[in-house]
Amino acid sequence: MDYVIRPVRAGEWQLVKGLRLAALQDPVAPVAFLETYEDAVERSDDFWRERTAAASEAGDGEVRQFVAEAPDGSWAGSVTVLIERPDGENVFGTAADVHQAHVVGVFVRPEARGGGVAEELFRAGLDWAWSLGESRIERVRLYVHENNPRASAFYRRIGFVPTGETVPMQGDPTARELEYAVARP
Repeated sequence: MDYVIRPVRAGEWQLVKGLRLAALQDPVAPVAFLETYEDAVERSDDFWRERTAAASEAGDGEVRQFVAEAPDGSWAGSVTVLIERPDGENVFGTAADVHQAHVVGVFVRPEARGGGVAEELFRAGLDWAWSLGESRIERVRLYVHENNPRASAFYRRIGFVPTGETVPMQGDPTARELEYAVARP
């Protein structure tokens, strides 16, 4: 694999924005992301600057975005890891039962799929979560749409297991998002 896996840097907001917009144009975007291309493209440059700075190594330590950078400087993919604490709100508005991490925004460009990029992005994200010393992370979770079997198979292959928990899909309460998790090694 010819990619360097690393956290985003605070000044790379234009690359973060470009990769997110590409992800939201992917054919599986409607079942993979809780945001639409139309909404994302309307966001201000300040939004993208703040989002990138928060997810960089210079951020507050509660979120980290990892990218796969090719030798030419282009980005092949990304994952973002959010830290969820029992004393705070998580992505779905309720407090976590334990100190945990939540993987979101998983995307690998089609031309880079199948070559280990996603696995390495996940390895970096999980390694970061497990390395946090204060309030030790007990598990890492993610949600996958019930109609996204390719993603479900990938998550199982890298060690995530269904927990049995589900939440309604944002914008479509008839669809479900399935929780997958991996416990601290």
